[in-house]
Amino acid sequence: MSGYILAIDQGTTSSRAIVFDGDMKIAGVGQKEFTQHYPQSGWVEHDPEEIWKSVVTTIRQALKKAGIEASDVAAIGITNQRETVVVWDRETGKPIHNAIVWQDRRTASFCEKLKRQGLEKTFTAKTGLLLDPYFSGTKLSWMLSNVKGSRARAARGELCFGTIDTFLIWRLTGGKSFVTDATNASRTLMFNIATQEWDAELLKTLRVPVEMLPEVKDCAADFGITEARLFGAEIPILGVAGDQQAATIGQACFEPGMLKSTYGTGCFALLNTGEDMVRSRNRLLTTIAYRLDGKPTYALEGSIFIAGAAVQWLRDGIKVIKKAEHSGELAAEADPTQDVYLVPAFTGLGAPHWDAEARGAIYGMTRNTGPAEFARAALEAVCYQTRDLLDAMRKDWKSSQADTVLRVDGGMVASDWTMQRLADILDAPVDRPTILETTALGAAWLAGQRAGVWPKQKAFAKAWARDTTFKPKMDEKTRNAKLKGWRDAVRRTLS
Repeated sequence: MSGYILAIDQGTTSSRAIVFDGDMKIAGVGQKEFTQHYPQSGWVEHDPEEIWKSVVTTIRQALKKAGIEASDVAAIGITNQRETVVVWDRETGKPIHNAIVWQDRRTASFCEKLKRQGLEKTFTAKTGLLLDPYFSGTKLSWMLSNVKGSRARAARGELCFGTIDTFLIWRLTGGKSFVTDATNASRTLMFNIATQEWDAELLKTLRVPVEMLPEVKDCAADFGITEARLFGAEIPILGVAGDQQAATIGQACFEPGMLKSTYGTGCFALLNTGEDMVRSRNRLLTTIAYRLDGKPTYALEGSIFIAGAAVQWLRDGIKVIKKAEHSGELAAEADPTQDVYLVPAFTGLGAPHWDAEARGAIYGMTRNTGPAEFARAALEAVCYQTRDLLDAMRKDWKSSQADTVLRVDGGMVASDWTMQRLADILDAPVDRPTILETTALGAAWLAGQRAGVWPKQKAFAKAWARDTTFKPKMDEKTRNAKLKGWRDAVRRTLS
């Protein structure tokens, strides 16, 4: 059997398909951006049909660039933007509303209402999550309340709910497979991560009929077979994981205590805690890192809503750079005597603050502040937010500062300036791997080892290769002063 594996990486701003060969090297890539819809302040939507078309297009592009046919592909692995909600008609497959994106904040008041009723402890105990608009459950409840007749239709079994993975699998298999994996299920506010089942009490609270929920499988499992008409041959779908969990796998963070952070639109740090469901005392999330052979491995997660999106804002919003990759060069030119802080709460603040009402702010500007200082502030904001997460993890997970090494991936890590500043602010080494496509690689590995054409876990971990280690160079006095300024800026920004 061929060793080619196709990874579908369906992200927040673009869809990508990557063909990996038998040596786990990239053979072909397809990528297509799609439209972001902002119907109201704080609302973010995607058109599921546009996402579907972009996925089909990029798969065909990747196969063509790799110079192979669909029949040469042993399996497909899927990774996806998590928490984004799609509801569609079980008969026609047509969505009843635009997808509500993980960044969307429309359910903030509903979350506050549930908190006032004293329900957050119940949700956290069962799901490991907090009551925040970020997660899928309240978005789904909103859709059922606001699309006429949808709740009754859902109760009759006429509607399907899914995160993006479920919607894509449904479409790829022609409606034959209605499934998700444990990592995506664990982000919905409806899945009990201890019992590994949809939770009847939480569903009742959110008024979600169980009839509309997919079957939950391991991350490496038989998820269905694509229709031959789509790509010219049937291909089994054998791996699925939400994007941050897929990156954890792609970084080979299989041992308890291993830490990875992905810098894409947002930033997400996951700390493997093994069989232990560590209950955070510092408002981090307890989540499923992956589930293999029916056995869940848990993680502590810190979620930052704005990372690369701050660079997009520099480029598209205030137009101080023409290309995202220029941000590091510009930041290096900033005046070192100016302490400018950007708190990028454009859609609220994530961990460890969880303030849905906070909004972005800039502090420390003078008449001399210009594009270079803005660029540095945007990149440093990512570093400071990561430090906040790491501090919280150290309090929850007994680990000395000396043994922390962070494995990084995502678009932002190509910037040497940003990664050096990250190491400086964390006061810890930062490892950048040779393969930066770790999210897609993680999904591909799940499928490849399931298909029997890629190595098992230990051999895969040994194959992980480091490109560069960035070691801290900043003196302690400078670091502490910068962190003090950052914490003051956050305090002033919180709602």
